[in-house]
This record gives sequence, C-alpha cells and structure tokens, in this order.
Amino acid sequence: MSRCSHARHARRPGPGDGRTACVKSKPKRASGRAVVRTSTGLPAGYATFLDEVKARIRSAQVKAALAVNSELVLLYWRLGRDIVARQKKEGWGAHVIDRLSADLRAAFPEMQGFSPRNLKYMRSFAAAWTDEAIVQAPLAQLTWYHHLALLEKVDGPEHRLWYARQALEHGWSRNILVAQIETGLHKRAGKALTNFKATLPPPHSDLAQQTLKDPYVFDFLTLGPDAQERDLERGLIQHVRDFLLELGVGFAFVGSQVHLEVGGEDFYLDLLFFHLKLRCFVVIDLKKGAFKPEYAGKMNFYLSAVDAQLRHEGDQPSIGLVLCKEKNKVIVEYALRDTSKPIGVSAYRILDKLPTKLKGSLPTIEQFEEELAAKPPQMP
Repeated sequence: MSRCSHARHARRPGPGDGRTACVKSKPKRASGRAVVRTSTGLPAGYATFLDEVKARIRSAQVKAALAVNSELVLLYWRLGRDIVARQKKEGWGAHVIDRLSADLRAAFPEMQGFSPRNLKYMRSFAAAWTDEAIVQAPLAQLTWYHHLALLEKVDGPEHRLWYARQALEHGWSRNILVAQIETGLHKRAGKALTNFKATLPPPHSDLAQQTLKDPYVFDFLTLGPDAQERDLERGLIQHVRDFLLELGVGFAFVGSQVHLEVGGEDFYLDLLFFHLKLRCFVVIDLKKGAFKPEYAGKMNFYLSAVDAQLRHEGDQPSIGLVLCKEKNKVIVEYALRDTSKPIGVSAYRILDKLPTKLKGSLPTIEQFEEELAAKPPQMP
C-alpha cells in the first residue's frame, strides 16, 4: 500500500475494495488577527499594558488617600470651630471636652484622633485659621501631623501659611518641615547678597534670588577652629544628603574639585551643582574666613570658564555662590557692583564647638594624654 507523498494529507476509507484515498486537508482559518506571543506565552504588549494599569491604580490610591486626608482635616477644623463657638456662647469648660472625647470614642471605636488632647488641638487649629476657604485650599492637603507642627512651632498665621505652602510645593515630610522651622527658613530664604537683578533677566533673576539663602545652616557638621576649607568641603560631601536638603529643592550634585583647564593651567571648582528648575550650573566656592573682594573676581573667572566649557545649548547662565564664615554687607555690595557674572554671597553656620551644656562633661585632649601616660595600655 502506497503512502501519500503530501505532508498535510489525511487517510479516510475509499469506495470499493477498502483502500484508502489520499485527501489533502485544508488549513483552518484564523478568526481575526493572529495573536503574537512572547516567550512567556503572554501576548506582545501585555507587560506595557500591565505597567500602565498599575500606574493608574497607584495614582487612584494616592488621590483617594489625599481626598480622605482633606476630609479628615476639614472635619477636625469644623469640630474645633464648633467647640470654640460653644465655649464662647455657653461657657463650656475643659470637662465638657473630656466627656465629648469619651462619647466620640465610644461611638466610633475604629477611629483614632478623638482624645481630649487632640480635641484641644482641633480647637487651637480652628482658632488659628478662622477662614474656612484657606483650610479647604492649601491647608487641607497637609496631614494633621504637619498642622500640629505648625501650631506648636510657628507663631502667627502669615508664617504658618508660608511654611504650609513651602511644605506642599516641595513635598516636605513632617520631620523636614520641623527642621526648616527650627532653622528659621522664612528669615533666610532669598536673603543672599547678589547682583542677580543686574546680571540676569526677569523673572529668572527673581527665581534665582529666592533659590539662595543667608545664612546656610550646616549644623550637621562639627569642625574645630583649625579646620581648613578642604575639611569643610569633605564634611559637606560626607553629609551630602543633609547638604542638599539645606541647599533646597532642585540642586543636583555634579562633583567636587571639578577640573577645568584654562590657558594650559589647571583650576578646580570646590563644588559644582546643576539646578533643575533654574536650568543652570551653580558653582560654590567655600571660604573658611570672612569674605574678601578678590573672591568675586575669582568666581567671575570660574563662571566664564564653566559657561565656555560645560554649559550646553539651552542652559541658562551659570550662577556662583561664595560661602564664607562671615561677610561685611558693604564690602560685598562693592565687590559685586561691576561684576558681569551672576554671583551671590552668603554666610554659613556650623557647629564648631561643643554645646555649652556639654562643656566640662567630656575630657579634653590633654586629659586623655595624661590618663594614657598614667595608665599604659595592657597587652592581651
């Protein structure tokens, strides 16, 4: 019996003597477009689709959490407002708050936040912000713990609102907000002495001015009186996270001791950053002592070199910041008056000695040496 030579033939009984006839099978038609599958057996594009879905879900979760937080803050404000009104109108005392706390916790055991202490915070919250429109707009986007920090640590609605808006704009956690309040950021922001109005076009000059501070607070550093500028630089690099936090949002660290070759000679920038919002390089020159007029000329030279060698098309003019231990305002103003490059001068503050309360509680170097001389170390 012969075999069919066709690869896609099937056998079925033929008429007559029981022989089989060779019948060519027809390929099945695919319904719709063919599905392309990856090595995992999933359709092509599935991974991208999954990522998009997960991103939408996360976005919805964030929006839901923000909505819940906003409603909670408004609830606390309105409850505080009503307590204030009742106390004024009907003379409610502290014992009523204690009773209200017990009744609310009994009615809503699954909810936290109705302790007597928190109810008093709600009362203070409402007394601090009498306009519900302000609470509904910027304030409702902050957590209750942010508001507690603002109530406890900031005096006056103007400064509280300033810190609230800064926290929203920069996404500060409560701990960062507290750190900024404790270092008096509202007194330091935009206070550097600069020539930006004369060297940068508006509104870029205003934005650059607000980016710099005076003084900068490097209380995460402890340097002795004999420390040199390189010691200050090393300390800032070692604590780069704290350093960037103090510089502010937008600073991206490029490098330290960045090499530039000009006229066959080598020059090194102490610290180089790129500011993402200003879209420009920021050169920082560190000085251990007081500001001197020649520092402005040196920075002007550095900025010319950076603009010529590092600046890309579309970047804004580079900005210089001279950080010194102290400065004389009049000397700085004279030094910057006819300088062509945008330069700012700020002081910095570091922890250069032990706090007063620790003095006398730790031994001095001399005491260590005397102790070691009197009791030589024992060999194991």
